[in-house]
Formats: sequence, structure tokens, C-alpha cells
Amino acid sequence: MRSQVTLNWGNAASYQYDLEEVQPMPHDVARSWLDEQFTFFECEPIRLTGKVLTADKVLAVAQAAGEERFRDEAHRAWAMTFARAASSALAKPVVMVDVPAMSLHY
Repeated sequence: MRSQVTLNWGNAASYQYDLEEVQPMPHDVARSWLDEQFTFFECEPIRLTGKVLTADKVLAVAQAAGEERFRDEAHRAWAMTFARAASSALAKPVVMVDVPAMSLHY
């Protein structure tokens, strides 16, 4: 089964992280890591109710981190951790994050 996370930034800028040979991240660790990043980047809840869904955290962290964190080799370890956390927290082997549209596809 294919396992990957792709981040689309529009204008043909797309970054794919293959998770086939990577140790899966435990679900609770993934959720905790996303929580930490959400706080670190000072992300705001997307929904008016203030409720923050896991999918919202994935989108907000990707947007706040910016394309540079996914593009530059210097941040490769962080980007790969993001991909592992997103896949595990969402419990989906294939995740497409469309940052400009603020949407996720499985």
C-alpha cells in the first residue's frame, strides 16, 4: 500500500514525502507534535467556534510553517516529521494538503 504526504502550494510547487520506508509515528505522539507546532507557530483556530480539529491543525501548521520549510533541504527533517505526524494523526496513508485552498484530500 502506498504511503505518502504531498503538500501543494499552487503554481506547480508541490512537495511529496514518501513514507513507505519510514517508521510510522504513534497516533498520540503525532497529535502531540501537531499540538506543539500549532502553539509554536501561534496558529489561530480556523473555525468561528474555536474548536480545532486535527485536520485544521495540519492545515494551519503547514500554512504557518511556510513553503520554505518544505522546499529547503535544511528543513528536511522537520518536513518529514510533519508528513509522518499528518499521516498518523489523520490515520490516512495518503494525504494531500492543498495549502492555498486550505483543504485536505485523502
